[in-house]
Amino acid sequence: MAALTPAPIAGEPPASAGRGRRGRPRAWRVAVLTLAALYFLVPMAASFWFTVDDPQGFSVDAYGQIFSAPGFGSSLLLSLGLAVATIVLVLLLTLPAMLAVRLGAPRLGPVLEVVCTLPLVVPPITFVAGIGTVLRFGPEYLARTPFYQTIIAMQNPSFPVVLVLAYVVLTLPFVHRSLDAGLRAMDAPTLVEAARNCGASWPHVVFRVIVPNLRSALASASFLTLALVLGEFTVARLLSFQPFPVWIVYISGSQAQVSVAVSLFSLLLTWLVLLAVSVAGRKRS
Repeated sequence: MAALTPAPIAGEPPASAGRGRRGRPRAWRVAVLTLAALYFLVPMAASFWFTVDDPQGFSVDAYGQIFSAPGFGSSLLLSLGLAVATIVLVLLLTLPAMLAVRLGAPRLGPVLEVVCTLPLVVPPITFVAGIGTVLRFGPEYLARTPFYQTIIAMQNPSFPVVLVLAYVVLTLPFVHRSLDAGLRAMDAPTLVEAARNCGASWPHVVFRVIVPNLRSALASASFLTLALVLGEFTVARLLSFQPFPVWIVYISGSQAQVSVAVSLFSLLLTWLVLLAVSVAGRKRS
């Protein structure tokens, strides 16, 4: 029996033409990715060359001085601790609120979105000026109340809780967008109803049903928060604290090459953390 060959439909372009059109965007993608790579890699290459350029030739002494530089370890550990505390607190505040709105009061979704995106409207300098005013006049009004020691403890330089609260506000828009995308990709009401009908408690529903389905969204929100905390300078500097970004600027006045080497090291560290968070987000139990 002869093989049947479907006749081309009138007005439909031949298959070869389709393959040709599909091949064109690939060249555009390569061009765009090449331009993006040059945009990011050229400044990094210039920074690397600045760190290794020496009157006597190629030298990597700047990278050898990173870990021995005074204040490097304490400032880095402080920033990482602030990042972990900010991630935990912002997720504990945002995720239950978004679940409550999506499951019980969908009409309040726009209100929650507006509240979470307000930090994008307020300039950081205005935000930190308000915090500084509260911290400056707060102890005077709270001197005779039990909250006096609380507001003093919040400004402890070894671990300034006030920075955690400020970072939570700054990261709200990014965390909200990440979790909102994750919740839109899943049918949360159906999953919750099915779990509740099977006798699951609310903690079981949240940690065994909702959270595993939001693993990628939670990983994305955590990375965005980590990147913001490791790169935020304005709030910490104006409040007179010295986490890792402020320390980099501080050391640049005396050791320029070391400060640029530390910046490249922090960028590499952020990439490694991104890779670890991405792997953790995709890992299946």
